[in-house]
Amino acid sequence: METTKTGTDVLFILLGAIMVLAMHAGFAFLEVGTVRKKNQVNALVKIISDFAVSTIAYFFVGYSVAYGTSFLVGADVLVGKNGTAFAASGYDLVKFFFLATFAAAIPAIVSGGIAERAKFNTQLMATAILVGVVYPTFEGMVWGTRFGFQDMMKGWFGVAFHDFAGSVVVHAVGGWIGLAAVLMLGARLGRYRKNGRLVAFPPSNIPFLALGAWILSVGWFGFNVMSAQTIAEISGLVALNSLMAMVGGIVTSLIVGRNDPGFIHNGALAGLVAVCAGSDVMHPLGALATGGIAGAMFVWLFNLCQNKWHLDDVLGVWALHGMCGFMGGIACGVFGQEALGGLGGVSLGAQMLGTVAGAAFGLAGGLAVYGSLKAAFGIRLGDEEEFAGADLSIHQIGAYPEDATTMHDDGLAMSVHASNAKRAAG
Repeated sequence: METTKTGTDVLFILLGAIMVLAMHAGFAFLEVGTVRKKNQVNALVKIISDFAVSTIAYFFVGYSVAYGTSFLVGADVLVGKNGTAFAASGYDLVKFFFLATFAAAIPAIVSGGIAERAKFNTQLMATAILVGVVYPTFEGMVWGTRFGFQDMMKGWFGVAFHDFAGSVVVHAVGGWIGLAAVLMLGARLGRYRKNGRLVAFPPSNIPFLALGAWILSVGWFGFNVMSAQTIAEISGLVALNSLMAMVGGIVTSLIVGRNDPGFIHNGALAGLVAVCAGSDVMHPLGALATGGIAGAMFVWLFNLCQNKWHLDDVLGVWALHGMCGFMGGIACGVFGQEALGGLGGVSLGAQMLGTVAGAAFGLAGGLAVYGSLKAAFGIRLGDEEEFAGADLSIHQIGAYPEDATTMHDDGLAMSVHASNAKRAAG
């Protein structure tokens, strides 16, 4: 029976890892559909390359930073033979796989904010540092035992900071890192005129955008439900709460966003981001309210960033992940209370402090990493490269061969237009 249980747990978390792995295709297509045609190849290559670099960095450094475990031992030790510290049947290995897909979400989140003007190789350097050091440090504080963070929370509030599936650990941290990167890069060429007027850069492909949102939404049930990590801890409440938050985000973004397809599909993701933290303790009505607030919040913040603050966050990653994740961490402390139909065991004070700590950690880490790389190597494409598009400038191929041929033949015009766009933007 013990062998069967162990094997079942291995399969359970492996399936979760595969579902979250599939979410990275969602990140890719969401970005492909949102950016202009001349940057679609770059979006695809960034996501898959970031995933590879993330996995390597997390394997050799990040997982040890978070949990103090190294995989640089014999395979017999890794599969739990001879009474080693590793669990039988390689459970710890699939757990690493599962958590590595979470870690790789950090650069995938950032990618959407810095799209269309970031250097490729410098971003890969940022990915290695973020996933190897920055993210796992906070991960270990919340989901591990690093720096006595959770002991401190228990001492102050009687309970630990609760983040079941990463509203704060993954999404808020990733979103606030993304904000730092966007601030360091500045707006895209020609995005704002001298008078401050916004120049519309419409999405290149709404069907791809929608496909990305759907892939992410489906994979999210692995992201949330499989965060239990064992069959014995699985709860249907997590699945239902995730569903209710998702539809809540869709409905409010539909209303507030005035039927805009980009807002509607991202509204679903906003609800799912927000419910991660408390999906295991909220009542479904609390999850619906959390998702509804997140959907409306995303639309409002995205418009505020683009139109008022001139923060050129291409996919709205700070609004979607940074702020909806922030709200979700606090909402866990509200809707998780028994008085509001939740299961209890959470403290609003702990949730507020832990959430603020996560946002501050992400912003500080992002400023440190991107600030250092900007000073050392530069993090932005040149004007002509940006105008030509990252596809041709970095990868020497476009998503559509006929467009690539035209752009290659018109190199002089690209230089002239790039200079004119820069002057127009002031």
